Amino acid sequence: MVSLSTLALFSGACLALTMTPGPDMLLIASRSVSQGRSAGFASLAGIQMGTYCHAMAAAFGLSRLFLAVPVAYDVVRFAGAAYLLYLAWKTFRADSTVVAGVEFQARHPIGRIFRQGLLTNLLNPKMALFVLALFPQFVRPQDGAVALQILILASVLNLIGLVVNGVVILCASQLSRRLMARRRPSRLPQYVLGSVFAGLAFRLAVASRR
Repeated sequence: MVSLSTLALFSGACLALTMTPGPDMLLIASRSVSQGRSAGFASLAGIQMGTYCHAMAAAFGLSRLFLAVPVAYDVVRFAGAAYLLYLAWKTFRADSTVVAGVEFQARHPIGRIFRQGLLTNLLNPKMALFVLALFPQFVRPQDGAVALQILILASVLNLIGLVVNGVVILCASQLSRRLMARRRPSRLPQYVLGSVFAGLAFRLAVASRR
């Protein structure tokens, strides 16, 4: 079992990392503005499920594949970039709708948004390397099963992420409601979300393993 002192140190590191604006926070915020609070939390849930998957991959040594076989890293990286470009294209081509309106929610079910968040996270090899670099520093084999310790650490990371990003989602959804109050269709949030997808695709495509 992970000791309380280790959990305290890990929680501090996670809080500092989570509060630093990054691609996940940007994606979640833009989702919340363009599609409402439910979409923001669905996207966050998908991303956090992906974190569990990366954590388990690290526990079983699969993440080391990216370090041992550079081409594997590049394959996943370009697949992720292509998927993000696809999401950008779909977002830009969507019909103009009232922001976070019922019609928009019907065409973009929560389950699909969850899956998009999950795939976006899984197809980001830098996330796998992040987990591989951070988690082993707080895992002690003498304290019990390594896989269980990593699962606990992933849960702590996700819990802190839920609190921090939850605040972001609620603030962004307030902006969404203000846009809805205009009572006329707006494509601006759509363009913002599509641009975020495209920007993340470019960032992932040019990223190195460092």
